[in-house]
Amino acid sequence: MALQLVHRDKFSIHGKKTYWNLFQEWLIRDSKRVAGLNRQLNNSSSRSSSYELHDFGSAVVSGFEEGIGEYFVKIGIGSPPVDQYMVVDTGSDMTWVQCKPCTQCYNQADPIFDPAGSASFTRISCGSVACGLLDQAGKCGSGQCQYDVTYEDGSYTKGTLALENLKFGSTEVQNVAIGCGHHNLGLFAWASGLLGLGGGVMSLVGQLGSQIGGAFGYCLASPGSGSDGSLVFGRDAGIPTGAIWVPLVRNPLNPSFYYIGLVGLGVGGVRVVVPEEVFQLSEYGDGGAILDTGTAVTRLPVRAYETLREAFVNATIGFPRADSVSLFDTCYDLSGFGTVRVPTVSFFFSNGPELTLPAKNYLIPVDVHGTFCLAFAPSDSGLSIVGNIQQKGIQISYDTVNGLAGFGPNTC
Repeated sequence: MALQLVHRDKFSIHGKKTYWNLFQEWLIRDSKRVAGLNRQLNNSSSRSSSYELHDFGSAVVSGFEEGIGEYFVKIGIGSPPVDQYMVVDTGSDMTWVQCKPCTQCYNQADPIFDPAGSASFTRISCGSVACGLLDQAGKCGSGQCQYDVTYEDGSYTKGTLALENLKFGSTEVQNVAIGCGHHNLGLFAWASGLLGLGGGVMSLVGQLGSQIGGAFGYCLASPGSGSDGSLVFGRDAGIPTGAIWVPLVRNPLNPSFYYIGLVGLGVGGVRVVVPEEVFQLSEYGDGGAILDTGTAVTRLPVRAYETLREAFVNATIGFPRADSVSLFDTCYDLSGFGTVRVPTVSFFFSNGPELTLPAKNYLIPVDVHGTFCLAFAPSDSGLSIVGNIQQKGIQISYDTVNGLAGFGPNTC
C-alpha cells in the first residue's frame, strides 16, 4: 500500500501569497537548511516488536504554497489514532510531534497531539537503550528521557521521548520511539512535526529495520501538477524492478545522510569535464553527495557548478538571457516562446549508471512573466546535495540492506 506525498501548495493557512513572495520565502529557507547541513558536517569532522509488517505507505503533499520546499505526509498517532501532517525528511532521524502541554509551540493546522488521550503512549525511562541512542545521549528529567534536536535552519524541538503507535493508512506500526515536543520553534508552518527517514538507528527506517526489509521509497509530485506523491515501506513496494541502481556510500561521521556515488555531470548527452574527486567523500567525512528531501535546490561544489553552467550556457546560445534571480545566476526570458527544446542535464554514478533529468527538474519558472532559471547553485563547501527539485516526479527507492538507491522506472 502507498501513502500519498503532497507538496504544500495543496494547503494554505496564511492567506493567498504572490508567486514571487512564495518563491523568495522558499529560497531563504532553502539557503538556511543548506548552511546548516554544512555546519553539521563540519561539527562532525529500541524496543523490538513481535508482529509482522506488510508493505505499507501514505500520500505525500507539497509545501510550496507556504513558501516551503519540503513535502508532507499524513499519519495517525496514538490509540485511537489522531491524524497529523508531518514533514518528510531523509536528512534527519528523530520523528516527533508537538504535544500538550505545550510550553512553546508554533501554529499548526491540526489540533496539537494530547498524549493523555492515547492508550498506547508510554514515556521512555532515562536508562533505556533508546534513550542512550539519542544524539549526545538523552538527558534525564523526573526519571524520563528528554530529547533536544536543533535543525540546520535553527529550528528546534525539545521534549520527552516516548513509545507510540503510528498509523499509515490501514497499517499500524507499534512501539515507535518518537519525540513528544513541548518546546518547539521553527519554520515548520502548519505541520505537526517531522517524520525522520534518515539512515541512523533512531530514524523510522532504522527502528523498523528487518520488518520492512530495510527498504522504503517515495515519489515527490511536482507542485501544481494536480497529483499527489507517495511514500512506501517494504521490499515489494519499495524495491521496483527496472530502476537505475546506484551505490549508497556510508559516512560513519554522519550516518543520518544518504550519500550516493555521484561521479560526474552531463549536458546535452555529453559528460562535462569534472574530476571524479570533486564528488568523493573523504576519509574525514568531508565532501560527497547526498540525497535530501528537505533541500529544494541542488548544490554543487563551485568547480562542478561552474563547469555545468558553462556547458549549459553554450548549449542555449539562442535563448534570450534574463537577470539573475537570488541564488540563480543562469536565467532566461522565455516569455515569447510557446515551447522550447533545452539540452538535457544528467547525473553520472559510479559503476556506470546515468540519470537524465526531465527538463522541469532543472529549468524552473521563477515568476509569472516567463523567466526560467537553471535550478542548480554553487556551494563553497565540498558537499553536493541533490535536492527535491531534481527528484520531482521520479520514484526513488532505498535498499539499505544492499546499500543501493534506485531511480525510476515509475513516475508520479
